[in-house]
Order: sequence, then structure tokens, then C-alpha cells
Amino acid sequence: MKTEAMTPGTPPPQLSSVDEITGWTRGYVRRHPVAALRTVGRQVVLGGKAFRYLGVDIATGRFPFAEFVQQATFMIKTSSVPTVAVALPISATLSIQFGLLAGQVGATSLAGAASGLAVIRQSAPLVTAMLLAAAVGSAICADLGARTIRDETDAMEVMGVSVLRRLVVPRLAACVLVAMGMTGVSCFIGFLAGYLFNVYVQGGTPGSFLATFSSFATAGDLYLAMVKSSVFGAIVAVVACEKGLSTRGGPGGVANAVNAAVVASIILLMVVNVAFTELYTILFPRTTL
Repeated sequence: MKTEAMTPGTPPPQLSSVDEITGWTRGYVRRHPVAALRTVGRQVVLGGKAFRYLGVDIATGRFPFAEFVQQATFMIKTSSVPTVAVALPISATLSIQFGLLAGQVGATSLAGAASGLAVIRQSAPLVTAMLLAAAVGSAICADLGARTIRDETDAMEVMGVSVLRRLVVPRLAACVLVAMGMTGVSCFIGFLAGYLFNVYVQGGTPGSFLATFSSFATAGDLYLAMVKSSVFGAIVAVVACEKGLSTRGGPGGVANAVNAAVVASIILLMVVNVAFTELYTILFPRTTL
């Protein structure tokens, strides 16, 4: 079999677009599972160390309260208006849908209970977490990513200042606290929106709405919402901090890190929300409505 020798100076053969796409896809499939496992491992290690340092620093009085207050204030200003703006139409939509469904099956009096439980159990914590991921998580990742590409984090480590304790821990504590507070606000806004739509738009009675809501909504539902919001806030903070501290490639790398942080946070929030809902249903079953 004869092979044609390539003469010096001859350019290599050009690959077709299909071959380039095929080669990139095969390489991506081979690289992506390993890269995903490494990312998850870094996030687990970062989260574990951050929570450990949080407890130790609070107990020893080394917790940076000034940075914590500054970050919490920034997060509240950034996420409060979008959270309310999103919670209102979602709660109104739930109220409308449950009201129509209750009317079709002849259980109009249960509209308040259905919409209220949906808002407290699912809508409020999930809406708050997604808004935190989009508004707060992107800001955290951009801030830490900019510090990383300017070698500020390396300089802090050289000077003996722990980046984890100085930058990550206060943001983690602030994000958890703000997530719980904003979830409470979302619950109130959702209940108020459902009440107004049920009474003034769908023709329901105030007494029936309040009676069914107070009969079926228990303190355990609110506890579940608070636990979910705290876990969601921790997920948003850990993912955003890890993506920001691992930023590479200059300003373009910061943009890519922010995009990856928001997408990864929302996916994790959805998966964890399903797990929480199923676990709560199994551990605390409702025998009757």
C-alpha cells in the first residue's frame, strides 16, 4: 500500500465541519463527566470547610461581622424587589388555577387551602432561591472571579489571610439568612395575592378562604419552607463562591463562570427541591385533606 509523502510546506488537510463537530462532541463526552465530578468535589469540600469555619469563627469571636452585614445588606437590596415582583404573579396564577380546578370538582371552599399550601411548600422557597441564584449568586461569582483573575486572592493567601474565612464564610452566612427572610416575605406576599384574587376576582368568600387555609396549613409546612430556604441559600452561596474562586481566562472567564454558576445553582435547586418534597411526603404523610 502506497502512502503519499507530505512535502515540506504543504498545509495539513482541512477537516470538514461535520468532522470537527463530531470530534468536539466525542471529546466533550469524554471530558465532561470527569470535569463535573471534580467540580462537585470542589464544591463539597468548599462547603464543608466553610460551615466548619463558620461555627469555629462564631464560637471564637473571629467571625467578620462587618463583612457579613455588608453582604447581607447588598443581598437584600438586590433580591427584595425582584422576589416580590415574581412572587405576586406566580401566587396569583396558582390561585386562579386552583380556583378553577376546585370549581370544576365542586370544592370551591378548598381553594384557599390548596393555593396556600402550594405557596408555602413550593412557590415561596423555590422562587426566592431562584432569584437569589440569578441576582445574588451572579454578583458573588463576578466579585470573587474578578478578585481571582487580578490575583487578589493569591495575594491574600500569601499575606496569611484565609480567603475562605474572609470572603466565603460571611457570604455563606448572609445568603442563608437572607434566603430564610425572603422566603417569609414570599409566603406573606403569596398568601395575600391568593386571598385578593380568590375574593375579589373569583368571587370567593373571605371566611371560607381563611378557614380552609388555617385548617390545612400547619406549622410543619412553614418549618419545611424555612429548612428548604436555608439549604437553598447555602447551595447558591457555595456554588457561586466555588465558581468565582476557580475562574480562569481573564474577563471572558469571569463571564463564563457567572453563567455556569447560575445554571448549576438552578439545576441543583430543582433536584434538591424534588428530594425535599418527596422526603417530607414520606416522613409526614397526610391521610386526609
